[in-house]
Amino acid sequence: MNWLIRLLSKTGLLKGNLDNHLVRASMVIIYFFFGYQKWFDYEVKGLVPFFTHGPLISWMYPVFGMTGSSYFLGVSEWLFGALLLAGFWNKKLGVLGALGSVFTFIATVTIIPFMPDGWAPSAGGFPAMVGNVAFLMKDVVLLAVSFYLLKQDLAKVTPAAEIA
Repeated sequence: MNWLIRLLSKTGLLKGNLDNHLVRASMVIIYFFFGYQKWFDYEVKGLVPFFTHGPLISWMYPVFGMTGSSYFLGVSEWLFGALLLAGFWNKKLGVLGALGSVFTFIATVTIIPFMPDGWAPSAGGFPAMVGNVAFLMKDVVLLAVSFYLLKQDLAKVTPAAEIA
């Protein structure tokens, strides 16, 4: 095992910001594709169970309607993705994108306990997730990734004296 660690450490994986760049680029790509979906009727209909059971987003239907809520999400996702993309060059914009992303995934993760039929009764219920709950579980990781990007960008724009 030690030989593998030595070999990997010589590859340059520990130098530079490759990890940060890969995480940031993957979030930009995710936001692009998920934001794109929000403009189509199939996605507007598919979002119904999420909006109707999301404690932090259920207000959107009465305010914007079904289609307007989907468009609102699409614009938000593209905005946060664009800010994360800009974060490659401007860390202050990256902070805004990551902060928006953290709030986005807090809102989606809080849907999990309220989603009906999310646990397979045939497998004994919790923790045997199915359907929409299984889909939302990716947002737990995306929340952690968003927090990572927020921390990285915030550290770069905060003077060292303030961090200490």
